[in-house]
Amino acid sequence: MVRATHNLDQAIESWPNKPADFILIVLTGEHSKSLTQVKLLRAHTVVPIFLISDLLPDDEHVNYLEAGADLVLFRPYSVRALLAQIRAILRRSSGVPFFSLPTLTQKDVMLDPSDRTVRVGDQVPKRLTQLEFRLLYTLMTHVGQIIPTDKIIEHVWGYTGEGNRELVRGLVQRVRSKIEANPHKPEYILTEVGIGYFFSR
Repeated sequence: MVRATHNLDQAIESWPNKPADFILIVLTGEHSKSLTQVKLLRAHTVVPIFLISDLLPDDEHVNYLEAGADLVLFRPYSVRALLAQIRAILRRSSGVPFFSLPTLTQKDVMLDPSDRTVRVGDQVPKRLTQLEFRLLYTLMTHVGQIIPTDKIIEHVWGYTGEGNRELVRGLVQRVRSKIEANPHKPEYILTEVGIGYFFSR
């Protein structure tokens, strides 16, 4: 299924309910806004992001890659080459399928990889985005262990380097809103100030 939109901000807002296997963005107009949008998309998903653009200065090209783009293709381009590169990146990014992972239960939280849902007690299961699932899976498989922000970036987003604390904090808040009775006084996902997060025993 292909979904096209002229409003990238709207697509970002609806992403948790309407995810996709990859994102293709045709750059037009103001590049600073496009750069911000790529960062926001990367904060919501780990799927490959491809950009098509007129020729960019090296600095701008690098900025898009560092913001989270996987490929920036310049006009004129070959459609066959674009499709081949998309297929190649999708193959490399497929990773371990969620359905092959075991169901996890800690306290009264049950995480089901088969349909990427989380259930607390007798409540109705709630669907998770890919990033939300990866964060919760990482924390629940290391119960009681403090996971530093940089390690969370590595496990959840799949790249190493200096962690973006705001990126992680925003993701933690989204997961807390789905499993905590009071997200402002969390019982499951706890913060170790200045270090990272852990799932309580």
